[in-house]
Amino acid sequence: MEKEKNKEKMKNPIKDIYFSKKVTKFAGRANGEFDLIKEGDRVMVAFSGGKDSFVLLHVLKRMQLIAPFKFDLLAVTIDSGTGIDYSPLVKHCKEFGIEYIIYQTPILEILEEKKRPGSSACGFCARMRRGALYTKALELGYNKIALGHHFDDAVETFFMSMFYNGMMRSMPPKYKAYNEIEVIRPLIKVREKWIQYMSDRNDFPIIDGESSCLAFNEADQAKTPYVRNEIKQWLKDMEEKEPKLFQRLDSAFGNIDCSTFFMKEFFK
Repeated sequence: MEKEKNKEKMKNPIKDIYFSKKVTKFAGRANGEFDLIKEGDRVMVAFSGGKDSFVLLHVLKRMQLIAPFKFDLLAVTIDSGTGIDYSPLVKHCKEFGIEYIIYQTPILEILEEKKRPGSSACGFCARMRRGALYTKALELGYNKIALGHHFDDAVETFFMSMFYNGMMRSMPPKYKAYNEIEVIRPLIKVREKWIQYMSDRNDFPIIDGESSCLAFNEADQAKTPYVRNEIKQWLKDMEEKEPKLFQRLDSAFGNIDCSTFFMKEFFK
């Protein structure tokens, strides 16, 4: 009787979710172009509860159901010890038949103990959260970790790195972690505004970014990641002047002429 009730409450992962055609098209294009998910893969999704991870999770669940190959899918939330209530995520995954776990960690406690006074928590926190994902994936036997970074993230990272670090680098669609687990970014060709639209249409139970960010939960209220916001606004202004800006950047990211830069190893 209980099983029948659970079946009645289960939602259809495809019919009961609004999928943006642009999101699914460009996610599919990235998967084909960069060979992100294949037959037999075991994919762990980093599920923070933000709009990006919600859209990523449902895009991959849809792919799991309609793709001509089989792969396993698990959503994992890294609980950093900030006291956030993740029960809405538990309920949501249960409704859509998505396997889900919460991995409790002492990240906040370690952060408060190790972080230098006045410095930003962002980089330190990101490394620890990523390390926790690597550890859990290895422990559970998952060979891939899917992150929700999108094309706007890649572009912003490129300009932040160039303007503030004197280096030209961005976010690759996939890379190998130190423990040989492959990290993939299925939404790397997808624009943030398309993700926002899909998230809004579905009214996902979003975990508020500020409440889940350690930078907003520290006693000394360290500086927030203002640089990324400045770059984001600059790109927004640029795109208003040149609507095809991101299309050209997409092309440029795959069409780099290294021989025209100051790197001797690439001189022709």
